[in-house]
Amino acid sequence: MQPTATVLVYSDNANTREQVRLATGRRPASDVPEVRFIECATLPAVLQELDRGGVDACVLDGEAVPAGGMGVCRQIKDEVFQAPPVLLLIGRPQDAWLATWSRAEAAVTLPVEPVEFASALAGLLRSKAALSA
Repeated sequence: MQPTATVLVYSDNANTREQVRLATGRRPASDVPEVRFIECATLPAVLQELDRGGVDACVLDGEAVPAGGMGVCRQIKDEVFQAPPVLLLIGRPQDAWLATWSRAEAAVTLPVEPVEFASALAGLLRSKAALSA
């Protein structure tokens, strides 16, 4: 059986979560595992899933309300032991410095552009696999 990568997607907007799923497809690149999604619409749900473990990467919506993905990212980097890598969805390119402040490993702008997004997610999954090897 092929391994799968578990990707947590946090956004209060169901359309944003759908954009992430559609941009990823079954797998974001041919050299990474197929993806299984865990979708969360609230911060408590994100923290609960991370406590369970087994998350290989997180996609966090920087525009989510009331807890934005940038603050959530910084919180999990501070509070979750061996936090998974984070791909942050930002509202505009000028917000890239905030993604750096939040300690996200990658950032792409909304709306999700499938090729850019898939490339960024595949990069995170490759780096996670390299660290695990």
